[in-house]
This record gives sequence, C-alpha cells and structure tokens, in this order.
Amino acid sequence: MELTKENKMGTMPIFKLLITMALPMIISMLISSLYNVVDSIFVGNYSYDALTAVGLAWPMQNLIIAFSTGIGVGINAILSKSLGERNINKASQTAINGCYIMLIIYLLFLAIGIFLINPYMNIISNNVSVIQYGKTYLRYICIGSLGIIFSIFFERLLQSTGKTFLVMVAQGVGAVINIILDPCLIFGYGIFPRLGIDGAAIATLIGQFASFIIGMILNFIYNKELKINKNIMKIDWHIVKEVLYIGIPSAVMSAISSILTFLFNKVLLVFYNEKIPNTEQLYLDLPQTVFGLYFKLNSIFFMPIFGLNNALVPIVAYNYGAKNKIKMMQAMKYSLIIVFVMMLFGTAMFLLIPEQLLAIFAENDDVASNLALVGVPCLRIISSSFLIAAFCIVIMSMFQALGNGLYSMICSIVRQLIVLLPVAYLFALTKNLNLVWLSFLIAEIVALLLSIFLFKKMYNAKIKMLGEPIK
Repeated sequence: MELTKENKMGTMPIFKLLITMALPMIISMLISSLYNVVDSIFVGNYSYDALTAVGLAWPMQNLIIAFSTGIGVGINAILSKSLGERNINKASQTAINGCYIMLIIYLLFLAIGIFLINPYMNIISNNVSVIQYGKTYLRYICIGSLGIIFSIFFERLLQSTGKTFLVMVAQGVGAVINIILDPCLIFGYGIFPRLGIDGAAIATLIGQFASFIIGMILNFIYNKELKINKNIMKIDWHIVKEVLYIGIPSAVMSAISSILTFLFNKVLLVFYNEKIPNTEQLYLDLPQTVFGLYFKLNSIFFMPIFGLNNALVPIVAYNYGAKNKIKMMQAMKYSLIIVFVMMLFGTAMFLLIPEQLLAIFAENDDVASNLALVGVPCLRIISSSFLIAAFCIVIMSMFQALGNGLYSMICSIVRQLIVLLPVAYLFALTKNLNLVWLSFLIAEIVALLLSIFLFKKMYNAKIKMLGEPIK
C-alpha cells in the first residue's frame, strides 16, 4: 500500500495528482457543509426566530466538530504512520484508544447539553423566543452528539487507509437522509408529525447517526488493515499522549472559529435596540441572523478549499522529503490558481445575487425584505475579502506541510481574535453596522501581510536551500 502511494506521489504530474487526491475530499467537505445549509433553509421557512436560534447555536455545534476533527487528525497521523511502518498492532491500538478519547469528548458535550445550554443562550441573545428555540435545538444536538463524533471517528479510520471514496459514501447517505427528513419532520408531511425546531434537530441527528453506523460497517467490511481483538482493548497511555499531542493543537485551531463566532454575536448585540438607517425599524436580531446566514453560505465556497488543502499538505510534505523544490512550488501554484477560481465564483455570487441567496432562508416576503436590508451590504462587504482569505488558507497549509504548524496558529489567532474582534467592537461603537462587516477585510489584509512575512522566513529556512531531488 505504501509503495503504491509513494510511486504515485513521486511520478504523477503535480496538477493531476492534486486533482486526483483533492476531488474526493472536496466533495466530502461540500457534503459536510450541506448539513447546516439545508437545516437553515427549512428552519428559516418555518420561523424567523428559529432561524436566528439555529445561527446562534452554530458556535456550539462547530465546537463539537472542532474537538472531533482535531482529535481525528491525531488518530489519523499516528494510525497512518503505524501502517507505513507495517506495525499493524499499533495501528489497531491507535484505533481503539482513539475510540476511547472520542467517547470522552461525547461525555463532555453530553454534560454541556444537560447543564450549560441555558446560560449559553441567555448570554448570546436578548430575544425570549430565540432563546427558547436555541435551548431546544442545542439540547438535542449536544445530547445526541454521539452520532457526529463517531461518524467523524470512523471517517478518519477510512481516510487513514486511503479509502476516501467510502468516506464520501458514509457522508453522502447521512446528508441525503437529513435533507429528506428535514421538511418531513419540521412541517409534518405525510405520516410525519409537525415538530418544528425539534424536527430540524432530530433530522440532523438521524442523518449523523446514519453516517456513524454506515462508517462503522464500512470499516468492519473493508478496513482489513486494522485487526481488532480483545488483547488490544486496554488503554495505552503512550498512544493516547501521541494522539493528543498532535490532535489538541488542531482542535484548538478549529475551535478558534467557534470562539470568534460566539464573541462576534455578542458584539452584534450592541445594535439590538438601534434603528436601521433611513427607517423607523429597529435592528433587533437582524444582524445576528444575517451573520449566521453568512457563515452558512460561505461554507459552500470555503469548505471545498479546505478539502483541496487536505490534499496539498501530503503532496508538499512528500516532495519536501524528496528535496524536490520545483514540485513543491508547483503544488502551491496550482492550489492558488484553483482556490482563486473558486473564490472568484463565490465573490461573484455574493456581489451579484445576495438578495436571492438570502431569500431562500425566509418564511415570507416581509422576512426576505428585512434580511436583504441588512444582509445585502453584509455579503457584499465581507466578500471583498474572499480572494485574500483564499491566499492565506493556502499559505497556512504550506506551513502545516513543512512542520510549521505554529505559524498557522499564529496567523489564525492574529486574524480572528487579535484583529477582527477588537476592530469589529470599535466599529460597533460608532453604531454603523456596515463598518463592522468591514472588519473582516481589515483582518484578512493583516493576515495576508503576516502570512507573506512568515512564508518568506520559512522559504529561506527550509525551501530555498534544498538540494537535488532524491531519485
């Protein structure tokens, strides 16, 4: 298995290799983004307050995914390395111990679902109806998070052995089930009861548990590399430490997005009792609702880019090991071209049809009009940062590929927590909401300058002086 992978990585033309490796991951990421987009479309057509609540619930949902995918990175890395060393016993032990860690993550969010949902929603919203919807939705999501946590776990096992197509199958079936059940359980079609926000949460959980069960079955049938038996069922603290050493920084990186979203929603509460310019209407929840929808919509364009970068990292790492500077830079160049094309499309959509994009989440024309009033400027202003963001994402993937994960973390923290949030808060004090959206562009420009500086430093230290490629 390892020889085949090395042969492909060493001989296939870089562009073809990049596309071949990236396509399954791009599709998987796109499927993943559909979960939340579809939920919000149907919830929005049910109730505006419920739509706002689902948006405010997203930071907590994303935190579940961040912990699971972060630890999944650690499991993936140790398991793949063990298989490469032909150490089947350690690979199998890594899978077992990874399962135990994932179970602890579930117990954490189970406790959050039981004890902390009320204070979470009370902190983030002033609207009683929104708070109630959010409590209902999040309680389901946290208490039932076993499905998403273990669907991610079994997907990582499949990825570790190169079975990315099977990952798509597991994710795809879960997404289709979620899409079918959402309208049935929210609006009560046919034999199904009308459950509203409860139905949205239940449909999501059923889809996630379907992916979990299918992923588990596919592992037992096709993942013959892993040999699970009673002799390796005990906890191996050395393996646990190895997994956590790699997984925790990755989880922290992913969790930053949740922290940003939660705190940004707190900033937007400044506008709750302010009048919308040139109208007699108050903002109320509109800025928070629009911000939640922005994140749903941008995931359609950004998640595929993360899929592409998941392919870029091993290609660059392999060619760095082979001392092939030309192929490393080719991989980076092709990735930049592809993400720029993706982001040009995303930017065009946000600039040209923002009103139509927002309208799909509205229960009636009045709600659509209100969403457009605040949302059109939001989408157009923030989308001006997309091309810069795409460049930064590729550069941060280069950092990870060459073992400079700290650089990626620095760029991410500076962009989101050191620049974006303080600037947004200062702009919010002017009572000009459009300036708050402009904070995204300012943060991306700072991140661009920082990433270029760090890349030049890394290039001079690790890439510039590479010798001849290893034959």
